[in-house]
Amino acid sequence: MNSFDGIIEFVAVAESHGFSSAAKQLGCSTSHVSRQVSRLEERLGVALLARSTRQVNLTDAGQLYYQQCRGLVNGLQQASESLNTQQITLSGTLRVSAAGAFAEEHVAPALMAFAKSYPDLTIEMDFNSRMVNFIEDGIDFAIRYGALKDSGLVARKLVDRPMAAVASQDYLTRYGEPTHPSQLKQHSCIIANNDHWLFEKEGNTINTRVHGRWKSNNSNAVISACEEGLGIAYMPKSSLAKGLDSGSLVPILQDFWGKGNSSWIVYQNQRFLPVRARLAIDYLIHYFSDWDSLHK
Repeated sequence: MNSFDGIIEFVAVAESHGFSSAAKQLGCSTSHVSRQVSRLEERLGVALLARSTRQVNLTDAGQLYYQQCRGLVNGLQQASESLNTQQITLSGTLRVSAAGAFAEEHVAPALMAFAKSYPDLTIEMDFNSRMVNFIEDGIDFAIRYGALKDSGLVARKLVDRPMAAVASQDYLTRYGEPTHPSQLKQHSCIIANNDHWLFEKEGNTINTRVHGRWKSNNSNAVISACEEGLGIAYMPKSSLAKGLDSGSLVPILQDFWGKGNSSWIVYQNQRFLPVRARLAIDYLIHYFSDWDSLHK
């Protein structure tokens, strides 16, 4: 059976493109990973990895071997977890990166409910929109909104978040209510992430560039500025729910609201996720499973 030694380490190196990053994922030393892979190559009589001072790449033989081994390693881990998850007691620290009102008002309470079932589990939430290095920063998964650029990450859609345009009644009384997105050029708009707002009408996209005297990358600050009459806001409707329900925000341009983007759970590599992260992700997916029907 020792002919299988080193396969897990080899797959980790192949997927993380380095010995040190593979060691961090596996929770062992870099020297152990290097030694196990070298022994595997000796037994097979072929070089699986092309090593340099800057990076590690698969050889042609390594690529072929990786394709065969990847499914085997995943199957072994899934088999083990299927026996353990029913009686597992989660411990350690779950680290989550998130940002925005959706994460603060909805994801955090969901994770609090998850934590109640596991008294030995610690959860750390970092509310920061910066791009994280999952391995170096020790982040298990992140909650992100919008289009995802890094194709090397695994992403699972959490919810769709359609848009809504709003203003305070005071603002509309003073400056009038626009009836078409093109009229926003004559209005003060509260800018969050960008000054190009995408509206939709009968399947057609209307790209409108806006301007205003209040800009902020914090959704709560945008909402407060809108309630204070500083301009028109265009955000995911779920972020505006409290203001719409209370009447402090008035919906406008409803025939043109866009479909918006989605919020995602993003992580580095499915196979190296600790069980606590896997279960938390599955919990969040189930928790928000009826979100779209409740927040249209």
